[in-house]
Amino acid sequence: MTQHYLHRHLTPAVAEAQLLAYGQSHGVPPAPEPDPLGAREIAFITARDSFYLASLTEAGAPYIQHRGGPPGFLRVLDAHTLGFADYGGNRQLLTAGHLRSDPRVALFLMDYPARRRLKIDGEAEVVALQDDPHLLELLGAQEPEASAAGEVERLFRIRVEAFDWNCPQFITPRFSEAELEGRLRPLQERIAELETQLQRLRQPES
Repeated sequence: MTQHYLHRHLTPAVAEAQLLAYGQSHGVPPAPEPDPLGAREIAFITARDSFYLASLTEAGAPYIQHRGGPPGFLRVLDAHTLGFADYGGNRQLLTAGHLRSDPRVALFLMDYPARRRLKIDGEAEVVALQDDPHLLELLGAQEPEASAAGEVERLFRIRVEAFDWNCPQFITPRFSEAELEGRLRPLQERIAELETQLQRLRQPES
C-alpha cells in the first residue's frame, strides 16, 4: 500500500475499528502529497480492457459503473493523470452529473487471470470535445477502433491522488475470449500435429 493511500484511508473511524477488533491500530503515515504512478502501475493500466468507476451523488450516495473498451482505452497521460473518451450510451449521464458537484472518484482495475487488482483514488472532470482537441487526440478517439465504438460525446480526465495494490486472496481467475484463445492455441496446434501424425500412420504402405 502506498503511503498516501494509507494516509487518506486510515481515518479515526478505521483506527477505532482496528482497536476494537485487534487491540491495536496502524499509525497514519505523514504523506500529504499524491503518489505518482510508476512503471508497474502504468503497464498494468495500459493493458486493461475494463475498469470499475465509483462516484458520489450530492447526498453522498455511492454509485459504481463498469467501463470497457480495447486494451489501453484508459490512457496514462502522465504520472498523475489518466483519461478516457466517453461514447454514446444510455444517456443517463450519472457519473458525469455526479462530478458536477463532487469530483472525487475511485477506480478499481482487475486482472483476473493473474489475480491482481489496483485501486486508484482521484478527482475527475468532464471535458467538452471542443475545449481540448489535444486531449481528444491523446485519448485515441480518432483511431479506427474508436470509430467502431460509436461517437465520442465527451472526455474524462482524472487526477490521480493515491493508489493501492491488493493481495490476490479470494480473486477467482476468469478469462476473456481473447485470453482463452491465447492459452488454447498451443494445445490446438499440438492436437493438429498429432492428428496429422496419426493420419499418416493409418495410411497403408505402398
